[in-house]
Amino acid sequence: MRTHEQTVQRQFDPRAEAYLASAVHASGPDLAYATELVQQTAAGTGQALDIGCGAGHLAFALAPHLDRIVALDPSPGMLSTVARSAAERGLSRIEVRQGSAESLPFAAASFTLVCTRYSTHHWRRLEAAVRDMCRVLAPGGHALLIDTLGAEDALTDTYLQATELLRDVSHVRNRSVREWRSLLHSAGLAELEHHEWPTRLEFSSWVARMGTPADRVTAIRGLQDAAPREVKEALAIEADGSFTLRTGLFWLRKEA
Repeated sequence: MRTHEQTVQRQFDPRAEAYLASAVHASGPDLAYATELVQQTAAGTGQALDIGCGAGHLAFALAPHLDRIVALDPSPGMLSTVARSAAERGLSRIEVRQGSAESLPFAAASFTLVCTRYSTHHWRRLEAAVRDMCRVLAPGGHALLIDTLGAEDALTDTYLQATELLRDVSHVRNRSVREWRSLLHSAGLAELEHHEWPTRLEFSSWVARMGTPADRVTAIRGLQDAAPREVKEALAIEADGSFTLRTGLFWLRKEA
């Protein structure tokens, strides 16, 4: 019987190249805005940690504006892809390290920037992970958190979480803005900015990227077809199964 961490590795190890090529992950207004924030704040001297780096797109975008960035992920396959792609791009400031978000292998106050993008919905013990993220962040340092958001409406959120889990068994939960604000405040992080953007997920590439089995693809389509009008409208579910959720960005600061 596999643990959750083993499930995450099994899901993502063979799919690193698919995520490297994913247009959803490789671009987007959230990535552009994150780069602008870091460029304005770090001024080329920052020591950063990218938690759950995946195929490395956030690290690639931020590295030119930092002195050093450690790309951390539990998946050896993802880390291998990040290291190779960073070398191909001439990004020598990126280091790769295997590790878990819930138990970061770094001393307290090691980084001036801690960031994560499209990863937190896989974290089993989110509260512990956010506390550890705050622990390794130096006083006065910044935190950048980007992920798809859960719905505030309970009915819509139930359908969204069920769809995500059918597509990817390593999914834990997308948190709503209200949940995130409570969690981040409790960890001692002050919110400086929050932004949201619609993110359309084209159905066929979305399930193909994760290698979702055919029976679960069928189950997702059945769930979408059975969804009430309120859910179909909230998620903008299209005839082919494509749908739209929201990506949220939190820009935060740890009190000095």
